[in-house]
Amino acid sequence: MLSLNSLRIVCSSRAALLLTNRLSVCKAVTCSAHWTSVSLPSKDAWQCTVNTRAPVKDGGLTYSTNRANSPRSYCTSQVKQNCWNCEQPLDKTPAFFCMSCKVVQPPEEGASYFQIMDCDYTFTLDTQKLQRRYLQLQRSLHPDNFSQKSVKEQEYSENQSALVNKAYKTLRKPLSRGLYMLELEGMRIEEGTDAGADAEFLMELMEINEALDEAQTPEEANKIAQETRGKLADLTEQTDAALRKGELQTAKALLAQMKYHANIEEKVKEKLAQFM
Repeated sequence: MLSLNSLRIVCSSRAALLLTNRLSVCKAVTCSAHWTSVSLPSKDAWQCTVNTRAPVKDGGLTYSTNRANSPRSYCTSQVKQNCWNCEQPLDKTPAFFCMSCKVVQPPEEGASYFQIMDCDYTFTLDTQKLQRRYLQLQRSLHPDNFSQKSVKEQEYSENQSALVNKAYKTLRKPLSRGLYMLELEGMRIEEGTDAGADAEFLMELMEINEALDEAQTPEEANKIAQETRGKLADLTEQTDAALRKGELQTAKALLAQMKYHANIEEKVKEKLAQFM
């Protein structure tokens, strides 16, 4: 029989061998997953072309009016979508209606708000074009138009209409648009006080809030409102410049400041309502 020490040595050797094998398997899986991810076409490319743009700072936001270069566009040329009703190929993406049988289509999974609203992937988008697109889509997709259609078409029209509303609301204002663009890049601004905010900036906000609380006339409140709008306009220009350079961390910090001033703007509206 093996001695106790010999038994321990054997068990330790077997455990080490098992651990080595497991590590080898893990490395193989990791390598396989890595090469799969870089070899397969990304779903986040509107065109199936090789992106040869130079890398930009902070991992980068491609700030371009060319959709083909957008990091949040979608590749649809390899996977052709078909109509759920007649199974004919859909002519474009996202497709709201089938050109063959004219039925409304379900929302396309993964489509960005910029795609849905047919807007360039840019912080300074054309808001008038955005509004025209919104009105056009809502006229054609509104659920009231499908009250006599099949249950499936009614459901799809409701889903599409709600999605268009959300996309329009998000892209309409610079702050929500910028936050959404950061979200597409995997960056979020947490709710509540920003621990990384500049102490001088936070003190300034405190003074503005105190002045607003102490405002006794509409004129005093309107003065704060005017100053706040000016700061928001300045922050919007700075954010646009940061995004053009691909400086996502800078854009994130600027958008965080915009959130604070946007909150003050809302408080001013509430204050003015008290004088009515």
